[in-house]
Amino acid sequence: MKEIRLNSPLKGQLIELKDVKDPAFASGAMGKGAAVKDPEGKVYSPVDGTVTVLFGTKHAIGIHSEDGADILIHVGIDTVNLGGKYFDAKIEQGDAIKKGQLLLEFDPEGIKSAGYDTTTPVLVTNAFDYDKITVALGDKEITTVTAEPAEEEAPAAEAPAEPEEDYSDLPKEERVAKLIWKYVGGRDNVRSAEHCATRLRLIINDKSKLNEKAIENIDGVKGQFFAAAQYQIILGTGFVDKVFDAFVAGTGLAGASNNKAEAYAQMSMAQKISRTLGDVFVPIIPVLVATGLFMGLRGASLSLGVQFSDNVLRMSQILTDTAFAFLPALVCWSTTKRFGGTPVIGIVLGLMLVAPQLPNAYAIAAGEAQPIMMDIFGLSVPVVGYQGSVLPALVLGIFAAKLQKWLKTFIPDVIDLIVTPFLTLFISMILGLLIVGPIMHWIELAVFGAIQTFLALPYGIGGFIVGGVHQVIVVFGVHHVFNALEVQLLATTGVDPFNAIITGAIIAQGGAAAAVAARTKNKKKRALYVSSIVPAFLGITEPVIFGINLRLMKPFLYALVGGACAGGIAGFLHLAGTGMGITVLPGTLLYLDHLPQYILVNIVGFAVAFALTFTLFNPEKEDEA
Repeated sequence: MKEIRLNSPLKGQLIELKDVKDPAFASGAMGKGAAVKDPEGKVYSPVDGTVTVLFGTKHAIGIHSEDGADILIHVGIDTVNLGGKYFDAKIEQGDAIKKGQLLLEFDPEGIKSAGYDTTTPVLVTNAFDYDKITVALGDKEITTVTAEPAEEEAPAAEAPAEPEEDYSDLPKEERVAKLIWKYVGGRDNVRSAEHCATRLRLIINDKSKLNEKAIENIDGVKGQFFAAAQYQIILGTGFVDKVFDAFVAGTGLAGASNNKAEAYAQMSMAQKISRTLGDVFVPIIPVLVATGLFMGLRGASLSLGVQFSDNVLRMSQILTDTAFAFLPALVCWSTTKRFGGTPVIGIVLGLMLVAPQLPNAYAIAAGEAQPIMMDIFGLSVPVVGYQGSVLPALVLGIFAAKLQKWLKTFIPDVIDLIVTPFLTLFISMILGLLIVGPIMHWIELAVFGAIQTFLALPYGIGGFIVGGVHQVIVVFGVHHVFNALEVQLLATTGVDPFNAIITGAIIAQGGAAAAVAARTKNKKKRALYVSSIVPAFLGITEPVIFGINLRLMKPFLYALVGGACAGGIAGFLHLAGTGMGITVLPGTLLYLDHLPQYILVNIVGFAVAFALTFTLFNPEKEDEA
């Protein structure tokens, strides 16, 4: 048995690849190994060998070891978009290196502040040359057992891997590039192109012209999918550089594209709103997840009869209540940062909305305080604090960022440091407390009141509908709009019923994909399917949706039925989590005081989707139809 053991090239928390929030890495399509979460900012060589790939943006390194292993170290997810910022390479491509040698330094906090995940996959890309691959970090090891890929029997209806033209005399990269051009619909159908360390990333004008199955069958292509409005074709380290050069040769695409801006430009208005809300709320979700876990642990302990002293309860309340008491500060900070303003101005504006001089919103709701009434042009305007509110802080953050940018266009540089922040804070505060705050708060109460009523419909009807359509919304890329809903539910009620509904929809996708894998005879396909299914149990459905269910369509539809059934039960049981942001197996931490009900919802979602798919769908007949 041929084995390879690598010491992790980075310090941090060693995790399995399935936990990486990127379908290409999580599914194992790029290779086998592990990943390092929250890494420190230095990368050391795990082997003696040669640097075969050093990407121009310094975020990824390919190494060929003296023992024949091809290793990829990819710092962060989508960090190619940083253009090399926060990275400092200590070696060059082609250098001979020794085990333990410093290869790269990077700034983890800078990368995170730019909105990117620093989780770093460490892969053996020629994984099928080894029976067992182990990555070790400290006292933790992650071992992957690989299997020799089985020979595939090409179905009669399979899309042709080769075109009618004869490209057999061309180098492999040119042949692959020409085939990709053919099957993406020609040069008029590609708006921009770029590549990272592993994938060719295209912005497509007309998706209907794509022949995705034919692209996937090209010899040299390891997979393809859409993500963030980009069409991504997995080619592997080193090879992607060659294919990209051949792909853009003779075109105006090389060095002239900005895929991030192009991707945003191609989004629908709903997708743009969803992406913007995601950019605002995703950075603050970890805090709310942690708060929810504290709430769940406290609730479970109390339900088991554990007695706490007054001081311990007070400390627990500090842990669970602080984030929501100052929620406008978090939202306003993130919004101001997202729209190009100075983040600290956003923090101060958000704190103004919950200043202690204002009547506390919770006290007003309990009848213990009254709003301050101010006369503005003959109108009596109630001035209150906005503890737990989202929309006033969101709108005020956008306004402050735009105002600051506008002021900078004419205020002289010599007084900009003083005058611009002062005017931004003064004007935004007056507008926020007297106009934006009252209007947005009224809209917020109306909208979220209606949503709460819908989710609480009798017999679980609301949950049935939401559970059935949630993953469709994920496919269209507008699911981030629910972040604001979940934050508001937690802030106003202390629980999140939406989380309980969608966890059944998520595990249902895994159930349908598991049924496809169970009925697939081809060993290579089955192994790929299984590696895509595992992330679904951790709340990540993109690998199974885009890699299995949606491509085959029927399993996706059966999974929607499973999600609807699970959501209906969650609604009927009035199940709600104490936090947000985690579902399925990790989500159990949010339901420690209602664990049997939560397990039931997940079992129903998985079982219904699995049973329908296993009974009604035959991948051997329909996979390539």
